[in-house]
Amino acid sequence: MIDRLVKHHTILGIDPGTTVMGWALLQTEGSRAQLIDLGILDLHKIENHYEKLQKILFFIEEIIDKYEPTEFAIETQFVDKNVQTMLKLAHGQGVAIAAALSKDLPINEYSPMKIKMAITGNGHATKEQVAGMLQRFLHIPQEMMPNKLDATDALAIAYCHYLQLGSPLGSDVKYKGWADFVKRNPQKIKK
Repeated sequence: MIDRLVKHHTILGIDPGTTVMGWALLQTEGSRAQLIDLGILDLHKIENHYEKLQKILFFIEEIIDKYEPTEFAIETQFVDKNVQTMLKLAHGQGVAIAAALSKDLPINEYSPMKIKMAITGNGHATKEQVAGMLQRFLHIPQEMMPNKLDATDALAIAYCHYLQLGSPLGSDVKYKGWADFVKRNPQKIKK
């Protein structure tokens, strides 16, 4: 189990998209988290879908080489009525995951509702509400807040993963119930 109270992590959060992709890096030390960098990859001017995918691949590999993250978190695909849009988004998400896998990063996926719930306590929060909470949690000055919410969405994904690192429910360890958790973690239970 990964323990956020002990280890240092650098989390790369990705808000997948083939028109605009958000990215953010969050550094954690114990129970503290701070923003390293965030931004967007704007793909509006590239018309060929496969060229967009190639750009996503190279861009994510470049970020990984530059910042050397230890964790990779990405939003899962949402259901859209337009099948073509969903397929293109899935392609972009798959390429982003492949880039992380090529650099041996563990992959963590979170649904939009889980991310919003982790940040705001409301699974139906707006992007603006999520950005506002992140600004407060991470003490980000207003002048550093990005104009594009895709970047703060990526930060929300990274922050959601940070919150899961210390949670037994967010770990790779699976428990058969509360009694099994208590049995395997006596040091975490106060008497």
